[in-house]
Amino acid sequence: MRKAILKLRDGKEFTGTSFGGELSLQAGEVVFNTGIPGYQEILTDPSYNGQIVTLTSPMIGNYGISRESNESDGIKATALIVRKLYRGPVMPGRISLDEFMKANGIPGIEDLDTRALTLYLRNNGSQNGILFYEENRKEAEECLASFPLITERDLIDGVSVKSVMHDPDLGEGSAKAPVHPVKHIALIDYGVKRSIISCLYSRGVSVSLLPHTASEEDVFALSPDALFLSNGPGDPALLEDAVALARACIGKIPVQGICLGHQIITLALGGRTVKMKFGHHGSNHPVRDNDTGRTFVTAQNHGFMADRSSLPSSVRIWLENANDNSVEGIYSTEENVRCVQFHPEAAPGPEEAGSIFDTFLEALK
Repeated sequence: MRKAILKLRDGKEFTGTSFGGELSLQAGEVVFNTGIPGYQEILTDPSYNGQIVTLTSPMIGNYGISRESNESDGIKATALIVRKLYRGPVMPGRISLDEFMKANGIPGIEDLDTRALTLYLRNNGSQNGILFYEENRKEAEECLASFPLITERDLIDGVSVKSVMHDPDLGEGSAKAPVHPVKHIALIDYGVKRSIISCLYSRGVSVSLLPHTASEEDVFALSPDALFLSNGPGDPALLEDAVALARACIGKIPVQGICLGHQIITLALGGRTVKMKFGHHGSNHPVRDNDTGRTFVTAQNHGFMADRSSLPSSVRIWLENANDNSVEGIYSTEENVRCVQFHPEAAPGPEEAGSIFDTFLEALK
């Protein structure tokens, strides 16, 4: 444990104590997540690739790490920032958060004033930062000055599968592929969370997982009932091939998506996406269904959103954020397209949004 420093791109600094894996000039966009539980799912969510995650809950790690709760094959976040790291005993069969971080080679900082950092990011916006020790200050400052913005980084390649996988094995504790599937979905992997596939499996849907480089021909060669675009990290405006794929498939097959998939579909339909000041990261975001008038609580993790003024007239704004009225879901009955910005698989988070998967399946009938 050594004194460590977080320096933001605008020059603001915070200090704390290092833990976890070796700290060696870790740079990335600094964001905050307001969820109370779910640190394991957050760390292993591929959507956090390239980001340094600050957790606002005052103590993190008290229930340890379980093998079955990973959302991918390991930690995808660049680093973790917490106020207090729990160092006591955990349940049998689990390991501590510190051990998990060390095993994955991912560093963290504790004893940092996460409340002050969160308020600073809320007021000034998410921005690049770097973690370092004082003796590496000169090198760290040079690295931070030249480090590309999140809008300049294509972060998909490192979190997508490399070849097609039919009903992938999701590991211990996960839902298993259906023996007699009711539907078959081609799912493009931009950094998919395992719990999304589990939610599809639990509804009798089989999945063919395709790499982010998949073409229209690759999709239709599988004769799927729908094309599904997953969540993932980074700026959707950089993903020209993904947008082109979605555009080529819309109107020929039902197209659905979650989070980054929602943003890709927005662009494919002719809309625009914009970067948010500090995004939505947490498990307590209220979403309003404009079709039913119902409001429910959702888990979210995104720094970009659809620009409502850019959406074509054929697109219905299905869901809106009840806090800031940002677009949370759209559909087009003409094109059989439907997508949401939040995470209905809710890992971590409330489960009331799970009915979104049922709505997706209803659109396939």
